[in-house]
Amino acid sequence: MGQQWDEEYDVVVVGSGAGALTGAHLAARAGRSVVVVEKTDRVGGMASYSGAALWLPGTQVQERAGVGDSTEAARTYLRAVLGPAEAAKQDAFVEAAPAVVAALEEDPAVEFAHQVFPDYFDRPGRIPGGRSIIPVDIAPAELGELLHLVRPPASRDRVGLDHSPEPLTRGRALIARLLLAFARTGRGVVHTGTCVDELVTDGDRVIGIAAERGGRRVRIGARQAVLLAAGGFEHDAGMRDEHGVAGEAAWSMAPDGTNTGEPLRAAMALGAATDLMHEAWWGTGLAMPDGTAGFIAGFAGGLVVDGRGHRYTNESLSYERLAREMAADPVRTPSYALFDHRTGGHLPAVVVPAGRPEEHLAAGTWTKADTLAELAESIGVAPEELTATVERYNRFAESGTDEDFGREADEYGRWFGEPVLVPVDRPPYYAAKLVLADLGTKGGLVIDVAGRVLRADGTAIPGLYAAGNTSASFTGAFYPGPGTPIATAMVFAALAVQDVLGAYR
Repeated sequence: MGQQWDEEYDVVVVGSGAGALTGAHLAARAGRSVVVVEKTDRVGGMASYSGAALWLPGTQVQERAGVGDSTEAARTYLRAVLGPAEAAKQDAFVEAAPAVVAALEEDPAVEFAHQVFPDYFDRPGRIPGGRSIIPVDIAPAELGELLHLVRPPASRDRVGLDHSPEPLTRGRALIARLLLAFARTGRGVVHTGTCVDELVTDGDRVIGIAAERGGRRVRIGARQAVLLAAGGFEHDAGMRDEHGVAGEAAWSMAPDGTNTGEPLRAAMALGAATDLMHEAWWGTGLAMPDGTAGFIAGFAGGLVVDGRGHRYTNESLSYERLAREMAADPVRTPSYALFDHRTGGHLPAVVVPAGRPEEHLAAGTWTKADTLAELAESIGVAPEELTATVERYNRFAESGTDEDFGREADEYGRWFGEPVLVPVDRPPYYAAKLVLADLGTKGGLVIDVAGRVLRADGTAIPGLYAAGNTSASFTGAFYPGPGTPIATAMVFAALAVQDVLGAYR
């Protein structure tokens, strides 16, 4: 051995999102010393920007709310959506989810509630209203000095503003509660500004990490395990190009400075196997005036057309399914959301990023015209094609039946408001540019049901675990329901800790 460490802990957790903090808290609660190592100056990563719906089925939270969910129903649903691929991981996830939630809620700092939010596919095992849960809001005062570690809301964080006095909600509430629970163990440390780019080994066992911190190299030993839960590589343009990830790094939703893949590459250097490296958790992005993209979901009116002025899918699909339809043909990027003045010039969607219509119009990310023919010319589409598309759509809106894509048929689309077919016939008309965005890459290290990182021959690298977007998701090319990325990160981080320690306690 003879290693020289700057610090040493039982468990080293790389990353600080919901998966990382879940694993860190459970390990620390079991009496182990734990360090959370984060590259940026704030914790939470993409999870802190999220809506924090958590697809954690069959838990005490659904039971408290009187929701008729179960592990078996969730298993049935996943099999129907995903098929038999990765069946063992599907089973491990749904079977562990209730225990993970129960373990987290044993600390008063962590509290969840059920949220009505339908699953994304109409398949056996789906339950009315969905099975997702969310963190309960938390007041800034409850965090005390920890507040400075949590990211402000995306709309403030991206322009350099700090927290407002309002309660922390959604993703920030999730990160805040998990961070508070971790701190309350008295066994945990958080190091920000520490970029992990190397795994230290003794023989074939991982025994620590090496990182850049404040312009110098630091080495941190891990007596029992290193857990990589540091997100994917969506902000590394070169790595995206290498693996054929569609879209652009600038269109990813992750916070600036995060998720450029250093821990993933460090594991690959040790021979770790990877999978799904071309995949991402796609999302429809609203092109923003500064060249980035903003997350948009829940179209409650209007229609979406491609570069020829044609509709190509049900606009009321989940954001990920709509984005995959966009990715299926190059002529669909960019697409355009068409709407009229019945909303006063505001995009008819439930989730719309910050930014005033006049800013979009000035930047050219939106256009406005008194006629459909003029609107078509402004976005480079044949006027007769766009006019025919809108007229056909308006006939569907009048009848209440979308004969092309069945937009009115599914519970998910109706949840955002009815009717979902709203005519576009009140000038002036608007077109908002849409791009192929993502919530993070979903390809990464191959793990087993215990979160152990595997080599190409299927053997585990001793001492090394992964969860979340640092690992290859068992969901493959599907996004089953709201909160799947965060929920699976939390559960597989917990399973990794269970494997290291033998139990959560």
